[in-house]
Amino acid sequence: MTDTLHAAARSFCADSPIAYLLELVDQHGDSPSEEEQRQDAEMAAAHHVYGVYGVSLAQVVGADDWQGYPAVTDEGTRHWEASAVAWLDGGLWLHHTLLITEADGAANVLTLIVPCTCGRGYIDIRLETEEHLMEVLSDFRPTAGLSPHDERDPDDCTSITAEPHSRTVDAWR
Repeated sequence: MTDTLHAAARSFCADSPIAYLLELVDQHGDSPSEEEQRQDAEMAAAHHVYGVYGVSLAQVVGADDWQGYPAVTDEGTRHWEASAVAWLDGGLWLHHTLLITEADGAANVLTLIVPCTCGRGYIDIRLETEEHLMEVLSDFRPTAGLSPHDERDPDDCTSITAEPHSRTVDAWR
């Protein structure tokens, strides 16, 4: 016969630290609200930019420039973590999210989203460091911040499809 260990019921003083902490758990619920997710995503993006891109992006993208979005779930399964985006003008965007794994914990993922010169799509570039950002931007300088389209590769800019050509090009200019 196997003995089962049961925790003895304990009563806590109403003003004890554990009573306070358990009350917080009851009030907070199981998961953060969509608004809390948005705010957390905005704060994480701003913190990452200030910490890693202090000479470049932190000088032009403020904490209030980020727009947060809640995690995307379907039938209780999380497909994407909460994220935040910041508009850089000229059709360029920054996208920040956390890549969360059991093995590694949370890692910042900052992506630069750049329109293609053909006007039919965008490319996305995962940024690793401030030096990497400078290299990427120097490649786009001759095309005023647009990604040069390689006509030999029809799928060159189709990672994200743009709106119909005429409306999109006018919006970038």
